[in-house]
Order: sequence, then C-alpha cells, then structure tokens
Amino acid sequence: MYVSDEVLENKEIVKRYKNLLRIWYTRKTPEDKRLVRKAFDLAVEAHKGVRRKSGEPYIYHPLEVARIAAGEIGLGTTSIVCALIHDVVEDTSYTLKDIRKIFGDKVARIIDGLTKIEEMFDEQTSSIQAENFKKMLLTLSDDVRVILIKLADRLHNMRTLDSMPRLKQLKIASETNYLYAPLAHRLGLFSIKSELEDLALKYLEPNIFDSISEKIKASKDDRTKFVRKFLAPLRKELNKHHINYKIHAREKSVNSIWGKMKSQEIPFEEVFDSFSIQIVIDPEEDNEKIDCWKVYTIVTHQYRPNMDRLKDWVSIPKVNGYEAIHTTVMSHAGQWVEVQIQTERMKDIADKGYAAHWKYKTDGSESGLDEWLSRIREILKGDEENAIDFLSDFKMNLFSDEIYLFTPKGELKTMPKGSTVLDFAYHIHSQIGDKCIGAKVNLKLVPLSYRLKNGDQVDVLTSSSQTPKEEWLKLIVTARAKSRIKHAIHTHRKSFKDEGKEMLMDYFNKLGLDYSRNKRNYLLEKIGISSPIDLYFYVAKSKISMNDVKQAFIENDKGGWFSKIHIPFLRTKPNNEENISQKIRENIRQKPEDLLLEGSMSDLNHRVSKCCNPIPGDDVIGMVSKNDVIVIHRTNCPTAIQNMSKFGNKIVKAKWRKKETITFLAGIKITSIDDIGFINRMTNVISNEFKMNIRSFHLETSEGVTNTTVMIYVSDLSSLNNLIIHLKKLKEIKKISRIDRFSEA
Repeated sequence: MYVSDEVLENKEIVKRYKNLLRIWYTRKTPEDKRLVRKAFDLAVEAHKGVRRKSGEPYIYHPLEVARIAAGEIGLGTTSIVCALIHDVVEDTSYTLKDIRKIFGDKVARIIDGLTKIEEMFDEQTSSIQAENFKKMLLTLSDDVRVILIKLADRLHNMRTLDSMPRLKQLKIASETNYLYAPLAHRLGLFSIKSELEDLALKYLEPNIFDSISEKIKASKDDRTKFVRKFLAPLRKELNKHHINYKIHAREKSVNSIWGKMKSQEIPFEEVFDSFSIQIVIDPEEDNEKIDCWKVYTIVTHQYRPNMDRLKDWVSIPKVNGYEAIHTTVMSHAGQWVEVQIQTERMKDIADKGYAAHWKYKTDGSESGLDEWLSRIREILKGDEENAIDFLSDFKMNLFSDEIYLFTPKGELKTMPKGSTVLDFAYHIHSQIGDKCIGAKVNLKLVPLSYRLKNGDQVDVLTSSSQTPKEEWLKLIVTARAKSRIKHAIHTHRKSFKDEGKEMLMDYFNKLGLDYSRNKRNYLLEKIGISSPIDLYFYVAKSKISMNDVKQAFIENDKGGWFSKIHIPFLRTKPNNEENISQKIRENIRQKPEDLLLEGSMSDLNHRVSKCCNPIPGDDVIGMVSKNDVIVIHRTNCPTAIQNMSKFGNKIVKAKWRKKETITFLAGIKITSIDDIGFINRMTNVISNEFKMNIRSFHLETSEGVTNTTVMIYVSDLSSLNNLIIHLKKLKEIKKISRIDRFSEA
C-alpha cells in the first residue's frame, strides 16, 4: 500500500523531471527548455494535491507520459509539452483558451484532440469510448502526434493498471487489445505494440499470462546456453568479413507465444520460436541492402534455412515502414531459430515507428506509411455519423497481413490480404471504383468479387453506366472502399428525399395518422431501416407501400390496430417502472462485490453467451444487450473484448455462485493415435470415472491419427480441467484442448 510523504514525493518529482530532460537532451535549445519548463510548472500547479488510484501524486503520470514520448517514441519539444499538460484541460479548471494563450495554436489543437468529450450518455450516443476515439482520430487530419501521445498515455496507464478495480481493468485492457495495440503496430511502434498486448493479456487472462511468464523465466538459463552455442560460429564469420554488428537474443512476447500455442494447439515446450536472434549491422548508407544479404549468406552458410519462412522486407518494406530480412534456420541441436537481419536505421524505425520514419526521410517521396495515413485522413473526412460504424471502418484499416499488387504500368500497390478487385479499384480512385465492372488479373478476366493474390497484376475495367450498389458492401474488406460505396449510395438516395417524404406523409394522411418525427422513428425501428434517407428512398421506389406502413403500426391484440395507433407515442411509463440499467446500478450499489450468477435469477434477466460458452469457474463479465438482457461472456472472449472496448458503460461485474445441481455444456477436442480399445478407455474416463454425461461424440480417423470432438455436461471449470488432466494420461492422446466456440465443433 502506498504511503505518502510530501518531502520524498517532491524529490521524486524533481528526479523524474531531470530524467526526462536527460533523455531529451540531444534536441534541447534554450527556447525549447523554457517551453518544457513552463509546461512542467503548469502541470505541477494544475494537479497539485491530486492523487492517482494508487495514492501517488498525479503529476507522476504526465511526467512518465512525456518520458515515454521522448525516449520510447522519439518525439520532440511540442509533443513533450503536450504530454506534460495532456490532462490539464480535462481534469482541472484550465480551459483550451488558457492553453492557446500560453502555448499557442499548435499545442492547443493537440490538447483538444487528447481531451475526452463530456461523458454524457443519451439515446443518440451508443458508445462513449467510440465517440472519444473518433474525436481523437479526427485530429489526425492535422497532426499525427495526437495519436502518438495517446499511445504513450495508454502505455503508462496499462503499466499502472494494478491499482484499478477489476471491472475497470477489463474495460481498459479490452480497449487496448482491440484498438491501441493494432494502432501502435500500424504506426510501426513494435516494442510498444508488444508491451500493450502483453499487459492486456495480463489482465484479461492473468493465469495464462503468469504461467507463460514463469516458464519463460524458468527456461532462461537453458536458452542462454543454447544461444551462446548457436551464435559462436556466426560471430566468427561476421568478424572474419569485418562486418560492424551487434547481436541481440530477443524473447518473443508472452502474447505472441500464447497466440502460437492457441493456433497450433501445442504446449509452451513445443513453441520452437519463443525467441529470435537479431543481427543489427552498421553499413555504409549505399550498401544497406547488399550488406544485409551478405549477412543472410553467412547465416545460411552455417545453418540450413527453411525457405518457406524467408521474409524479405528489405526489398519491399511493410506499409508501416518496417524493414528487415527474416529467416528461420535449423540449429545443430535440431531446433528451429528465427534470425532477423537489420541495419541500425531499420532498427530505429522498427522501435520508434513514425517518428523515426520522418527522421530518416530525405526526399519528398511517399512511403507506405504516408499512403496509409492519407487513406485514414480520407476516412476521417467522410460523413459517417455513427461512431460505432466509424470505429469499425477504422479498425478495418488496421490490417497486418498485406499483399503486393501491380498496376498495368508496373506500379506497386499494397493492400490488405483478402482484398478484392473492387477494393483495388477504390484504392486507385473513388471514381474508378464507382464505375468498376470487373478486371483483368494477369490478363485473365475476373469478376468484382475476385480475391487478389500476392504479385497479381490488375487492370481495372470500367463502364460509364455502372453505379455503386448496396450488395457491393459484401464484396469488400477495406475501409476506404466501404466508406466510398456508402457515401455514393447515400448521395444517390438523398436525391429521393423530398419525393419519398411527400409520399410517406400521404400514406400517413390516408391512414388517419399525424406525421411526426416520433412516428417516423417508430416506423424505422419496426421495419428495420437505419436512417430516414433510406426510408424515403424505399418509399419513393415503391419498396415500402402504404400497407407496409399500416402493418408496422398494428398492435398484436384483439382490439385492432387503428384505435390504438397513438398508444406507442402517447403512453408514458409509470414513475416506479425501472429499466434494466437502473436495476443493474441498484444491484451493484447494494452488492458492490459482484453480480452473482446461478442457474436462474429472479431479479435480473441473463443468459450465457453461445460465442464463448462460459461455465462456472471461468472469469466472466456481463454485457447489457439492446433488449435489456445481460449476456454473460468469458473475459477473454473476442466478442466481449470488442464490446468492452466500445460499450464500457454497459459492463456488469459478474461471478458464479456454484451449484452442484446445475450442469453446463462444454466441449473438448482430442488428437490421438488410433489404437484398438482407445475409444472405450476414453469414454470410460468421462462416463464412469468422472460421471459426466456425453451429449455428442464425433471422430474421424485418417492414416492412423484420430481427431475427436466430445460435447459433455460439466458442473464447473475445475471439473473440466480435472477431466482434461486425466485424459492426458492416456498414452494415445497427443493433444487435448477445450473448445472455446461451439462453431469449432
């Protein structure tokens, strides 16, 4: 527990400020130093007496954010000033006008982007997080430093998340996993991206994080010995060729190892690339590529490479600016090892991303990162009003797997993996996309839906009579194409607004209804249309008739629809009627520890999510759905992580109240050696030893290997884990894992 001491705290504040100046010293001028000192003094004064949840003085936070911005991202004076005062407008009496007066327009614009919107929740605002994120991103049109400072802010918050309540930890970790880590990756901040992912895993799946961390620590001595032997012949050859180099043995992140364990369904001990070897050279500028390939030749002369795992990002860098040669070689000990070859410049860009990218830029040419930012700015300037849709569009652009394509003239274009001809057409130009009817890929005619492959040469075919169609939205994967198609459709439908509205008002008049916004919105909800513009368009095109309007207002009772048509709009709720959100708040206020889950609940309506199938013992949260049902998810469920990152206000704390009489459906997936009597021995463990009921049993055998899926009823997580431990003792079983999603079964 933190104990405050004002004298020691003041010394610590001065120490942290001096540390910031020391990290930033190479870029310091007297004027710069004066500005940073002014920002520091303002921050100290503004946050005086304020403490974080941990009990520490609040000023520690902006000082650490500034240190990360300067040291780990490599930002300059303006960014450090903004980092020091980034919470001043949001949390104190200082206004944006005050900041503009003291530091000028540039700093004020960045601070505005970093300041959250007022956390007011109404019927029109479905997600405060989405609105905040949209507001922050909109400033990217002017200054990308807003995002970089926000990433520094998020990183320090994640590093100090221990002091926050569990529910807050889940919300912030989910938001980080869903948005901030991919954003750091896209901006080339690989170290920050990896740390954010690890910290998110630490709070979303603490047992897994601790288990893998302990195994990494326990295997360190063996790994050190292995690396020393592996590097000995390489060092000898590199020295022989007079190459100026540094070698780092870098452990893969916990999240990266966990990803491999899940995707390959293997234990930690079988993850062959839990670390990588980085060879960083310092060549003459003109010899960068040649010297990188020279080192590659030395490595592959000593160790045989796996050619399927050769990655050449030196010839064609990644969109986010990353450059390196990656190869995987077989060591003399029979273990695969990943080797990464870079220059000092390449490593600097890999560590510090966008900031380093500008540092080394010498001409006016656009890199892949510049092109990506241009596409993002185009999305930001679009007319998407719904913050959730905006966020989804933006998330689509945070792709990591890329393919390289060529125009008919040989120009190189980078697109997300899975892009179609239509995506490519919109990537070239929105007007080409609007008029696209197909393409010639490698001189062969293909349709709009054709998914492009790495190295394809694409010649887009257009027609002046072609117009964007709603079904096109199902053919695309890029946010740019989606944004342009939606914009074109919206513009076209808008031209029918007056005609459609006049026809709709005529329908209402003939039905004896007064036309009003409330009635129109009720009609939108009943018919399932998202916007008035779409409604007017469908009416004008006779896709919605007067009979459809009539049916929408019919009440399902014996009294008939006409006499009660006004009831949905005039009826008011009794004062004592509570909605589910009020019930939840009252429940948590009275029992702040948790929402207890059991087989049935009398006071609050809930159901168990089918996407992750939680069972008692799983770490769970509740999400309030649109129809006021609490949906219970596992905290590591991808759907829950996405929802927690968007709808933090709808999260409910939950835990299980164990009842032995209740059973839950769970699934296990088994890979085994086919052997006589094995199935009998396996079912005997499940049914006789553990007394569990089997709902379904499916197996397939091919070339001596059997894949089995068993759906069983269990009382809780502990009983399921015990079953898996006992099944592992059967010599035929080589892999066994829980099924997270029943669709996998």
